[in-house]
Amino acid sequence: MAERAGVALTGSERLPELVGLALRENRKRAHLLVSTVLGKHVPQHPAVVHGAGLELGRRVRDLLASLPEESADRAVVLGYAETATGLGHSVADGLDAPYLHSTRRPVPGLTPVGGFEEEHSHATSHLLLPADPGLLAGDGPLVLVDDEFSTGTTVLNTIRELHANHPREHYVVVALVDLRGPADRRRLADTAAELGVRLDLVALADGGVELPADVLDRAERLIAEAGPAPEPPAAPAAPLLRADLDWPAGLPDGGRHGFTREHRARLEAALPGLAEQLAAAVDPGGSADDDRSRVLVLGFEELMYAPLRLAGALAERLPGGTDRVHYSTTTRSPVLAVDDPGYAIRTRLAFPAHDDPADDSSRERYAYNVAPGADPARRFGTVVLVVDDTADTPALHEGERALLGQLRRVTDRVVLAVLPSHRPTAPATPAAPARPLYGPEFSSYRADEVAWLLKDLTGVDLEAPTEEREEAVQSGGAHYAESLPVEYQPSPEYQELFHQALRVSARRIALAVGTVAETLLRERGPGLVLASLARAGTPVGILIRRWLAAGHGLDAPHYAVSIVRGRGIDPVALRYLDAHHRAADVVFVDGWTGKGAITRELAEALAGTGFDPDLAVLADPGRCVRTFGTRDDFLIPSACLNSTVSGLVSRTVLRSDLIGPDDFHGAKHYTELAGADVSGAFLDTVADHFADVRAEALAAAGRFLAPEHAEERAPDWAGWAAVERISAEYGIDSVNLVKPGVGETTRVMLRRVPWRVLARRGAGADLDHVRLLAAQRGVPVEEVDDLPYSCVGLIHPRYTRGATGASGTAVLTKES
Repeated sequence: MAERAGVALTGSERLPELVGLALRENRKRAHLLVSTVLGKHVPQHPAVVHGAGLELGRRVRDLLASLPEESADRAVVLGYAETATGLGHSVADGLDAPYLHSTRRPVPGLTPVGGFEEEHSHATSHLLLPADPGLLAGDGPLVLVDDEFSTGTTVLNTIRELHANHPREHYVVVALVDLRGPADRRRLADTAAELGVRLDLVALADGGVELPADVLDRAERLIAEAGPAPEPPAAPAAPLLRADLDWPAGLPDGGRHGFTREHRARLEAALPGLAEQLAAAVDPGGSADDDRSRVLVLGFEELMYAPLRLAGALAERLPGGTDRVHYSTTTRSPVLAVDDPGYAIRTRLAFPAHDDPADDSSRERYAYNVAPGADPARRFGTVVLVVDDTADTPALHEGERALLGQLRRVTDRVVLAVLPSHRPTAPATPAAPARPLYGPEFSSYRADEVAWLLKDLTGVDLEAPTEEREEAVQSGGAHYAESLPVEYQPSPEYQELFHQALRVSARRIALAVGTVAETLLRERGPGLVLASLARAGTPVGILIRRWLAAGHGLDAPHYAVSIVRGRGIDPVALRYLDAHHRAADVVFVDGWTGKGAITRELAEALAGTGFDPDLAVLADPGRCVRTFGTRDDFLIPSACLNSTVSGLVSRTVLRSDLIGPDDFHGAKHYTELAGADVSGAFLDTVADHFADVRAEALAAAGRFLAPEHAEERAPDWAGWAAVERISAEYGIDSVNLVKPGVGETTRVMLRRVPWRVLARRGAGADLDHVRLLAAQRGVPVEEVDDLPYSCVGLIHPRYTRGATGASGTAVLTKES
């Protein structure tokens, strides 16, 4: 290239290790950068190919971790077809992010959600066909991956197209090599400034390409002088075997329609078994020790990642596989082949397209450096061709020029492995994908304080009288989450009790907030994502977020999600969190524990999902979690009220006629109660004590994390045992009717039909509001000894309106 075409590479020392040069058969652009680590044109060991992408992904994660306002867990990776589909997927692996690549293959029934042009390419149009368009609608960083970054035109086209529909603040461009000139660097910077976005670039090496002014004419002459690529010599056809692989049902074969973290975990688990099946075809009878020939796993155009990972697993399975197994793919790019050691493309097989492409069915396809040429040491004893079922057509098998026929002339054995092409069952453009709700349109909290993963049911008539709901729930005719209680409007006397309780306990709450926040930060790191259990956990999540911002400058994402006893956590909300964050960084938050029913519900719902089920609470009187601010049963004043201390949001609703399979659980926004709203006052009053308790919180967190205190943090479920004892003693046949702790007792008084209150003898002002509510509803308060909680609320165990009267205030005695 340097001698005949006057083309040369300049730049960093690593550049020659990563790329070589060849001539394109393309009047738009004469030269081709041939990567030695991409696995496209030059066969390479799969560990090297995947490792290059992993290294880039980790560099992106380090970049995002260095930005206090950014989080790698919200990143989405977009790769370019066809050359960078495998590289982009490997970058997503290193970043542990969801992945999508553009495609040039239209899919019947799927409407593109975007597209862009690649001017210098022989095949220009890129389509975006995600099964879930929400993948491109997030607000985290978008990471765009191509094999090389030469002018930036394709990237600019992409960013402009996507930014017009789903604007975001940060784009990261990733490539193996950055070869932009000064003008192209200025153009990219100008575009970023014009759009008002941050744009970073990550590459393994940089430099430039020196091109003579007449490079296109020189290239055309050289191609004409070279003539047609030589045909492989005539040889008997090698045997053709099929490898039947048990590809997991429903697992995408690549990122054409999106590849999530869940998909990544499934693939990793399946790879050893798939490699075992592939090895049986590569070395029939298990005679690998007798056959030391080189093996090439050959992918197919955009299908790069699955063959790459199969090649890597096969290399680990075969004796000597690390040196023996190579990987590359076929391509659309027409490139001049010259069998010279100083040139990147030594040999070429040209064959007809075999996947019925919609853009040009007559176009040739190519496999480079697969035939050995004049050097027998470059011969592959076995070629494993991996295609999807869309490409397993007669054109692949029949005719002298078919790819399988040509491969059988240049190797000793050909193995064909066909993967099921992923065909999404969900429509590509759902009418209303689930999106978070934000204040002030939904809730009285600021938009930056919490994103509600809920469906807005404001205006839907959901309230029922408390007695009616209780009868329906206890009779089995309805679930408690199918309706809402009428919102309790506190008397002036009760409101004053709330404000008095807040003044007394604000510092204690602040200390519990700080203790939990510092414990989480030290155990889980600065990438925390808070998911509070709506609605009681929401103000707690906001307070923890405020602590992290005030003390550490962290902008922790915070969501409110619904969990329903007996029904589990909202699966659509989990999918949303998994798509936008790393599951391991999500921390579920609530206000307090009672007997531990929600703790158990959460652990069961999260089993096998990758999310950590360890619930973080301010108070753990039930002794059922390991992350808490205190285990004292004290009053958290937000328990005293309903929506008016929780952002004017109702408790959550789950009813099949209102909540579809792709909807979040629902809730209402009570705008009519704005005059009584104390949500902001509660938060501000507690946060005003943060500076005062900081030193104590740091010390408490340090004590919790010390090895000698590990046993102190371990749950012993003493609360659950106490509830079972009380249930038996009072003849209550369901532990769900026993609500221990100040917070849960308050809920009984506000939402259910209370039977009685058990108060620990000598309990003080923390129970003033409970006593007031009990007096208002005619509920006896019974003082008892040996109670591990400050109080326990008992729901009427055999409730009917006839048994207690329409008001629900009459109660049965213990003896009855």
